[in-house]
Amino acid sequence: MTDERLHRTLDALWRMESPRLVARIARMTGDVGVAEELTQDVLLSALERWPADGMPDNPAAWLMTASKRRAIDHLRQRALHARKQVEFGLELEAQGKDMQDDHAARDADDDIGDDLLRLMFVACHPVLPSESRVALTLRLLGGLSTTEIARAFLQPEPTVAQRIVRAKRTLAEKQVPFEVPRRAELGERLGAVLEAIYLVFNEGYAASAGEDWMRPGLCDEALRLGRVLAGLLPDESEVFGLLALMELQASRAKARVAVDGSPILLMDQDRHRWDRLQIQRGLAALERAQRLAAGGAPGSYALQAAIAACHARARRAQDTDWPRIAALYAVLARVAPSPVIELNRAVAVARAEGPAAALPLVDALRNAPQLRDYGLLHAVRADLLLQLGRRDEARIAFERAADLAGNARDRALMRDRAAACTAAHD
Repeated sequence: MTDERLHRTLDALWRMESPRLVARIARMTGDVGVAEELTQDVLLSALERWPADGMPDNPAAWLMTASKRRAIDHLRQRALHARKQVEFGLELEAQGKDMQDDHAARDADDDIGDDLLRLMFVACHPVLPSESRVALTLRLLGGLSTTEIARAFLQPEPTVAQRIVRAKRTLAEKQVPFEVPRRAELGERLGAVLEAIYLVFNEGYAASAGEDWMRPGLCDEALRLGRVLAGLLPDESEVFGLLALMELQASRAKARVAVDGSPILLMDQDRHRWDRLQIQRGLAALERAQRLAAGGAPGSYALQAAIAACHARARRAQDTDWPRIAALYAVLARVAPSPVIELNRAVAVARAEGPAAALPLVDALRNAPQLRDYGLLHAVRADLLLQLGRRDEARIAFERAADLAGNARDRALMRDRAAACTAAHD
């Protein structure tokens, strides 16, 4: 394997494995900042050793073992209590026997049972503002880069980077113990954990950067965390709302990308390729979310899942109940006001009432600070202009959407649509 190929392989592996490494080492050391530093040291070690020694037979296990060794060395250097030294030393000698798991189970009221989800709850400590909790969780435990997180928040990258740095500093200054919150304390952290899982899924479903339109590994991990969380908190409506949303969205995965990797938009997808079993799981989770929320206001995830269910139930694109989707978006805009939700509502209005009814809604959003450099706004506007026969304006809007696209597949799609406007006009 060439050095270049090995580096690409290691980079892909690191994106998948680093959250688990940080989660495990933070659990061992009790300090997420230290965990991040130690795992970065392991990455550098792999970059130095693997080109010369060759890639290990089980590279993920190599990274985990090396990370644990670094953690053990760090704990010894801090001169921890002799009993902890013995326990962690035995783990090293036993080649990864997880004795510290037994110790942690005795010392903490921990029934989460998943390292990554456990550390999500830890990082979402109420001492931090909500957005800082989510940003920190996404950076350390969601496997997202600062650039990807900034795109998810529709905010400048330096702002998000400073937020993450301040969050880690605050946790250190407040001497927040990295211990599992008691079950009674999970509720005040649940909203941030749900948002983090949701944003990880979104990045996997529609990658904000890179060459691939989807990152299935992130979708799979978010779904796994959602299913674990549903088992942990079986009476939380929004947990099942988020799970339903992810199941229903993920059911389209095989139909969203062509053989050459190019994207296939929703209305053009072969719905026979949608995963009907996953749709049934999603509908069942939605029904449970609605049952748990009976008598109360619907949550934002349950509402989004209800929208996804409208698509899932339509066997043909032309059978989609767009008036209901538009009505659901109107409710969602009241429950969770957001210019992105208003943009999605405009798309539904266009389908239900025509492009002339939707274009003023989109134009009203053009000055929203969050959407000023949001490529999808220009893509939606271009599509509406095209439907209205205003091809020159549509071409300009598609070109603007291409300029703002961080993902190579999105950029190519927008440029192709811009060129099609010119060709049709000629």
